[in-house]
Amino acid sequence: MTTSDLVGLRIKTVRRQRGLSQAQLAHPELSDSYVSLIESGKRTPTPAVLELLAQKLDCSLSYLINGVTAEQMEDIELALGYARLALENGEVSEARTRFNELLADNNLTGLTSLRQETEYGLALATEAGGDLDAAISILLRLREEDLPSERQIEVAIALCRIYRESERLAEAVEVGEQLLVGSARPAWTDLLVELGGTLLAAYIERGDLLRARQFAAELLNAADALGTPRSIVAATWMASNTAQITGHPEEALSFSERAMAVQLENGQPRAIARMRLALAQKRLEARPHEAAAVRDTLRNAVAEFEQTSTSTIQRARLQVELARAESITGELDQAVEHAVAGRNMLPKSGMALGAEADLLLGRIYGAVGRSQEAAAHVTAARDWLAPLPDSRRSAATWYATAETMEQLGDSDGAVEAYQRALACAGL
Repeated sequence: MTTSDLVGLRIKTVRRQRGLSQAQLAHPELSDSYVSLIESGKRTPTPAVLELLAQKLDCSLSYLINGVTAEQMEDIELALGYARLALENGEVSEARTRFNELLADNNLTGLTSLRQETEYGLALATEAGGDLDAAISILLRLREEDLPSERQIEVAIALCRIYRESERLAEAVEVGEQLLVGSARPAWTDLLVELGGTLLAAYIERGDLLRARQFAAELLNAADALGTPRSIVAATWMASNTAQITGHPEEALSFSERAMAVQLENGQPRAIARMRLALAQKRLEARPHEAAAVRDTLRNAVAEFEQTSTSTIQRARLQVELARAESITGELDQAVEHAVAGRNMLPKSGMALGAEADLLLGRIYGAVGRSQEAAAHVTAARDWLAPLPDSRRSAATWYATAETMEQLGDSDGAVEAYQRALACAGL
């Protein structure tokens, strides 16, 4: 049924409940033939006519338009607000429950915009809970609908990001390029720059560094033209990532610190938390002598992550990065504790982050002479990596695996891992 059919059916139903004929409802402002056409769905009433009919039928305008009363609409909007708040506060399980309860409410069926917003919220809550495949399924269903342009971009950003986190880089790139590449690309907006940043991250992950550098410059130009905090953060942060991966760590830090300064003034808690972690990672890589300060920053960030709706993957990344900083500062027991915690948050296979956690554990145990445990963790790292597609990150992690195996005296395993690293790099 079309919207006009549904509106007409509601008018007809209420008219009959009130014991009115079409002529009685129409008189004196409208003709009975016009009311008949509206009720049959052959005419779409104007807002003014709809308001008039609602008054004459003694019912709410909301009911004629959406099939729910004003009170029901208020209840739905209030429930949606609570679900959003739970997600923003990091109460992921509660948020997911609230979004699902809303979707089970029959009154939501005819409220297309609110229903789409609820499904989008459920996808984000599902992502935050670590169920990336389920989040992708929700977003793919949503993308098939006729969405407003802003919601279409938001769905693309989330889908591109989750595909990247799932190591499905070709699909991440495809989602971003559908909206951003080609002559049909709309004029730049904040949301499109954010989508561009997500796409750029996928280029970097799969090792397409030439395209990444070109696209980073394009995003910076777009952000400068827009002059908005949101676009500046997205473009500057991705320029930082590009500088880092192309061997310019201090330039990367400079870009990152500029982005963080803007984010602190204008960003949401979840975005600030994620950026704080990424900035600490860059700082540790560029200035390992500052490991103690980075460690303290990351320890403070644990509570911040728990209080916001950062995803399980992000919380795992925080734990692994904290373990890395602690291993540099010689706090090996704490490093082991955090590396294990991060690894245990992840799905059971196909995650480069899981391999990084087990490699770190292998190196720690190797350093204290516990060679059997070290070898077991290196084997576990190989298991994490084996199902992954070729990418820059996979190549780097295979290379680190090979180095660790070599340090542990497994020459044959090291040769095989080096070969996998070369294959992932396309060599």
